[in-house]
Amino acid sequence: MKTLVIVTHPSIDTSIINKRWVTELKKYPEKYTVHELHKVYPDGNIDVDQEQKLVESHGNLVLQFPIYWFNCPPLLKKWLDDVFAYGWAYGSNGGNKLMNRKAALAVSAGISQKDYSEEGRYRYTLEHLLSPFETTFLYCNANYRSFFAFYGTEEAPGTENEQFTGELEKSSQDYLNFVDNL
Repeated sequence: MKTLVIVTHPSIDTSIINKRWVTELKKYPEKYTVHELHKVYPDGNIDVDQEQKLVESHGNLVLQFPIYWFNCPPLLKKWLDDVFAYGWAYGSNGGNKLMNRKAALAVSAGISQKDYSEEGRYRYTLEHLLSPFETTFLYCNANYRSFFAFYGTEEAPGTENEQFTGELEKSSQDYLNFVDNL
C-alpha cells in the first residue's frame, strides 16, 4: 500500500526543505500520497471523517513538518487532536485504526544539530522534543519508526550555495530512502 505523507507547513511556497521534499515525493505518485493540510484546510476546519478514511486507505503514515517553537505547527496538532479520536485511533470501543501501522516523522529543524543536544544551547535533543509524537503513536498501538531530520536551515547560506544545494539534494534522496524503508 502507498504511504500517506501529511505535510503541515504554514508557508510551503517559501519553504526550502519541506518544499523540496514535497517536490521529490510527488515524482512518485504510485508510492506516496502527499496531503498538504494548509492547502486542503486553509480555514483550519478539518473534515475528520475524510481524514480518517484517507489514513485507513494507506499503509504507512508520515507526518512532515518544520519544527515550530520546538513542536509542530498548530494545524498539525489540531489534526492529531481531531483525527486520532477515541473509538477510531484508541480506546475500548474499536479504536484500532492505527494498530501496527508504520508511522514516522520528517522534520526540518532551523537550529543546528549541536544546539539540539544535552550540551547544546537548548539542552534537549530533537529525539527528546519529538517524544510526545512517539508516545502518541505508541498509545494508539502504531509501529513508530522514528524520525528523519534536516538540521540548521536557520543559519544556512542561500540556495545559490553549491554546498547547501548538494546537502538539500542528498537530504531529498535520503528522505525517500527513509520512507521506503519504514
